[in-house]
Amino acid sequence: MAQNRSRKQVRESRALGIALTPKAVRYFEKRPYGPGEHGRSRRRQDSDYAVRLKEKQRLRAQYGIREAQMQRVFEDARRIAGLTGENLVELLEMRVDALVLRAGFARTIQQARQFVVHRHVLVDGRIVDRPSYRVRPGQTLQVKPKSQTRVPFEVAAAGIHRDVLPAVPDYLDVNLEHLKATLVRRPKRAEVPVTCDVQMVVEYYSR
Repeated sequence: MAQNRSRKQVRESRALGIALTPKAVRYFEKRPYGPGEHGRSRRRQDSDYAVRLKEKQRLRAQYGIREAQMQRVFEDARRIAGLTGENLVELLEMRVDALVLRAGFARTIQQARQFVVHRHVLVDGRIVDRPSYRVRPGQTLQVKPKSQTRVPFEVAAAGIHRDVLPAVPDYLDVNLEHLKATLVRRPKRAEVPVTCDVQMVVEYYSR
């Protein structure tokens, strides 16, 4: 089952033109084109709608969330002062599963979500088991002391994941050895390591 999920993630990565997992990066090196028998062939130019749809799908896939979740965050982003597209990415980045990934506690967003759902993550000393939980500036997330002796977390504490993850962003203060991280301030879109034309996403939802 895990193998099928991994294959699906690689296929989705090739379809969207962006590596969603470290394994997908290796596949892109061998097959830098879309999946399927027509992946190599040149396609006709996409419509404006198709371009915007794909950009929205790329952003959603990088956070591994459902469409209904994406729409709710978009509505929150519209209600906040500032640029809606930048607000959208910043709010997505404040999800606890996203911060677990950025801190280097997990290798992929799927693994980060699993850690949260399985109640391995604390926020300000309290268990949080909802990946969508929005961490506030000043709050600290940490892997439960009891869980830190498990192999996946020992691997993370050794810094193994840092080879495949972007550098820790400035809005996070991370103590990797103790699997602890503090969100020191709200992220800024320019700092968030996701690939997305946010204006296209705004235009998609505003149509």
